[in-house]
Amino acid sequence: MEEKPGAKAVRVTMGDVALAAGVSQSTVSFVLNGVEDMRISSETRAKVLQAVRDLGYRPRSAGRPPKGVGTTVIGLIVDEIVTSPFAAISIDAIQATAWKENVIVETVMTGGDKEYERAILRKWAADRVRGVIYSSILTHVVSPPDLLLNHKCILMNCYDKQGRFPAIVPAERRGGEAAAKVLIEAGHKRIAFIKGEPWMDASKMREEGFERAMHAADVAIDPDLIMEGNLLPSGGRTATLALMALPNPPEAIFCANDLTAVGCYEALKELGLKVGVDVAVVGYDDQEIAQHLHPTLTTVLLPHAEMGQLAAEMILADDEIAVKETRVPCPLVPRHSHMRMRT
Repeated sequence: MEEKPGAKAVRVTMGDVALAAGVSQSTVSFVLNGVEDMRISSETRAKVLQAVRDLGYRPRSAGRPPKGVGTTVIGLIVDEIVTSPFAAISIDAIQATAWKENVIVETVMTGGDKEYERAILRKWAADRVRGVIYSSILTHVVSPPDLLLNHKCILMNCYDKQGRFPAIVPAERRGGEAAAKVLIEAGHKRIAFIKGEPWMDASKMREEGFERAMHAADVAIDPDLIMEGNLLPSGGRTATLALMALPNPPEAIFCANDLTAVGCYEALKELGLKVGVDVAVVGYDDQEIAQHLHPTLTTVLLPHAEMGQLAAEMILADDEIAVKETRVPCPLVPRHSHMRMRT
């Protein structure tokens, strides 16, 4: 039925969810409040949560507080903060964006503790926060608590396999493609890739982008030039020494991140080779150190600030957030290291 101009949207109730799921309102309440000690089967829980998603139900306590209550709040759940500089970058962007709207950000580091996450989400539901951003330092699959569905929410730098939640992630494949492409356009043919550990989604996607660019340019990929690293300088150094010891070593090396590139630089220096003269190097992340290496490191920007700003804007908007994956571009930051002057 077409809605008449000016007509108010009908609010979905818990009773509507119960009817759609074929259960009682009490069962819906237990599921949505994360009550684990009730004898509710996983199948029933799944039906309730599916009905919640299909109907777009959110509890009355979710969203903005009534007018006159004062400054509203966005909740930010982060799995880790101290292990990476990127957490601070995204938090700064979220806070700056929110504060423009007189909204403050409550940040909680959980270490991945699911019970702690549930406790925080219950508190935020009682506090009637504006929405929740659920984030991860490393891009990977997550399983957020069902209680997150009680809030206007978005996943940041992570995603769930079931597609239950909207997500913002970096366009890692395109970033890997851009890194390989700049090396190809500089005239390099034997291009190596030092990746991260096998379980790292970001590394796998960067490698897929690398392969895509190589295939598109009809440049052969030599399996001997694909080395495993650990996203740390130690892995970059070890892999580079192994690459340069090959009978036919690479003329260019794409490192899966900037810390790997630091180790790559050190290894080449040990071998008496110059970056940007003997061997070209490209990194990924655009960490602060990339600007201070000699020569300065050509790299790819990991858009944590942009993701943070977008996540805050989507929570602050009056519209509901569509359940889809939004990929934020990872642009190339060209400097000097991708050249190879000596032939």
